[in-house]
Amino acid sequence: MYRVGNEEVKAVGKIILSKQYFRMADKKSGCFQECDKFEKEWSKYIGTKHSLLMSGGGTAALICALAGLEIGPGDEVIVPAYTFMASASAVLCVGAIPVLAEVDDTLMLDPIDVEKKITKNTKAIMPVHLCGLPCDMGKLMAIARKYKLLVIEDACQASGVTYNGVKVGKIGHAGAFSFNYFKTITCGEGGAVVMDNKKVFERALVYHDSGANFRPFAKKLSIPVFLGMQFRASEIMGAMLRVQLKRLPGILKDLRRLKNKLVEEVSGSRNLTFIRSNDEKGENGAGVHFQFENEAAARKFAKAPGVGGMLPIDSGKHVYSNWDPILENRVGVKKAANPYFFPANKKLRLKYNKVMCPKTLDILSRAVRVGINPDWKEKDLAKKIKAIKIAGESL
Repeated sequence: MYRVGNEEVKAVGKIILSKQYFRMADKKSGCFQECDKFEKEWSKYIGTKHSLLMSGGGTAALICALAGLEIGPGDEVIVPAYTFMASASAVLCVGAIPVLAEVDDTLMLDPIDVEKKITKNTKAIMPVHLCGLPCDMGKLMAIARKYKLLVIEDACQASGVTYNGVKVGKIGHAGAFSFNYFKTITCGEGGAVVMDNKKVFERALVYHDSGANFRPFAKKLSIPVFLGMQFRASEIMGAMLRVQLKRLPGILKDLRRLKNKLVEEVSGSRNLTFIRSNDEKGENGAGVHFQFENEAAARKFAKAPGVGGMLPIDSGKHVYSNWDPILENRVGVKKAANPYFFPANKKLRLKYNKVMCPKTLDILSRAVRVGINPDWKEKDLAKKIKAIKIAGESL
């Protein structure tokens, strides 16, 4: 979370005083329908026909995207080895099996390894635009078309990120976003799924509301209502996000301005190399990433005074080798409810180990991320630039 203030307080306060927190309430009852309004605004911002706000964060959004695309038992979904575990766990939540693929020197999903991992059981690819960096969607979409696969974009850390001028989340068959506390804009928790296909939207809509059968929208659906989960958003969430969305362009403008100046000033410095970018202009500017020849140099640089760097390998939950519940096939409370034991998944790739993606582990151990805050003053940026240059010279 970067910016929040009185505007959010007023927006949320209005909902609290109205006593109309339920998003499905009729306008005649006094409901401001903030969730509906946000969904229209988010769709317009991303450029998709449909958008669905929900509780449960980006994980719920990914689950609903997968359900909307009818992915389930018998299907494999390729996910990167560097992402929050939710990318893989969402696949398991719909009964499918995640297959891990390497990342490349951009820190994003490696198209070459993705193609190697495709089998007759592969149903979808899940590119993850991590840390505000876009994946190589040109190559990944070409692979998807070649093998007739679905693409679910995990854009949970990428609100406003673009690839070749198009907002991520719109490029694939569905996209998922997160609005939890750690994201660019937030309502504390929450997420959204976007898509163009009407039936995919309807399935996601039904799946996210266990009471869909009793909603007015049920009569307008082109699909039968089925029993889903409970991920409905509240009007409080919608109200806060509408204010946050208005802040997003300014946040991105400041992040990108600061990042571009830092890159300009540091470029050419001795011993410093930026990671390769799939679309430098499309990044959200929340950080600058460097790549070093070895882990020792990366750690020395990251720990240098004033740098404030972090090695991706140290992020723990974002590195597949730390996903013990998945690596050990532990899902749910009973074996019969565990996708790894579903009869339909018997012939799928069910085994993992901590060293199965060595390229990813190597790249993450030699990379350093330096975060940027959009509210830095020029003096803050100058100090950071000076520290980075000195640290580079000391290697």
